[in-house]
Amino acid sequence: MRIAVTGSIATDHLMTFPGSITDQLLADRLDRVSLSFLADDLDIRRGGVAANISFGLGLLGLRPVLVGAVGADFEPYRVHLKEHGVDTESVRVSDTLHTARYVCTTDRRQNQIATFYAGAMAEAREIDLCDVITRGGRLDLVMVSPDDPAAMLRHTRTCRGLGIPFAADPSQQLARLAREDVLELVDGARRLFTNAYETALLLERTGLTEDEVLRRVGSWITTHGEDGVRIRRAGRPTIVVPAVPVTGVVDPTGVGDGFRAGFLAGTAWGLPEVCAAQLGCAVAATVLDYVGTQEYRLYRGSLLARIRTAYGPKSVARVVPHLRELS
Repeated sequence: MRIAVTGSIATDHLMTFPGSITDQLLADRLDRVSLSFLADDLDIRRGGVAANISFGLGLLGLRPVLVGAVGADFEPYRVHLKEHGVDTESVRVSDTLHTARYVCTTDRRQNQIATFYAGAMAEAREIDLCDVITRGGRLDLVMVSPDDPAAMLRHTRTCRGLGIPFAADPSQQLARLAREDVLELVDGARRLFTNAYETALLLERTGLTEDEVLRRVGSWITTHGEDGVRIRRAGRPTIVVPAVPVTGVVDPTGVGDGFRAGFLAGTAWGLPEVCAAQLGCAVAATVLDYVGTQEYRLYRGSLLARIRTAYGPKSVARVVPHLRELS
């Protein structure tokens, strides 16, 4: 199955604050906030939603096509992604702008404050999926993840025009998208991905009820952190998949991208959505053990052990034939 993942490609600057961010907020001063945090450390990591998802897919043995825009400083990052099974030939390189930057501070309670600089991502709207198809052949699925809004809309329209199945993951961009734009991104999606907060925001932005959203998409996959995942389809009971237990979270950044990579890989292999979600949760749990979004590795034994512990031997039996390439 040939999957293209469109969206952001960025460098993450991750800092740790030993205190609590919320303790620094004064209820009667929220109209004028001026905060400074003394961080204990700084990790500079590769990131971006599309790159993170593609990295996870590559680790699982697929060869995803990464589609996004970067700066001239991207070359070392390109080598890294190619070494981990990602097709980067459809990445646009800007002549004038730097690759996007994500700066995030995480406190001891896993609260986060982050800023994202788009940089070259603004040129993603110039990318035509028709050129991607000409370069490498027909696409079986396009994952439309957070990106320059015009690019997200262009890719969605192209998928509809060419009859290519697509998955919608508006995520962080929901806050700046107009109602009609959100509706266009969602309508006809084979799958819609959100977390619990984004679910509420999507409903607020569109003015739709949950049932009305479900009538517009194939399935709606919502992550709820340690409370697991819910999979909903119009007219069917909700499927609840528990999260894989994790002791001692190291860094929550990128966990949702790891879930999406596992879920997409599972459905690409023809697994039922519940099994794909279980694999996604196991990958997400692995991401939590590392600082950064592309520092983790997937080992067959430990991944299957997580699935067996959380979901039992039947789930292992369904997944194991597809993990033969893992060491």
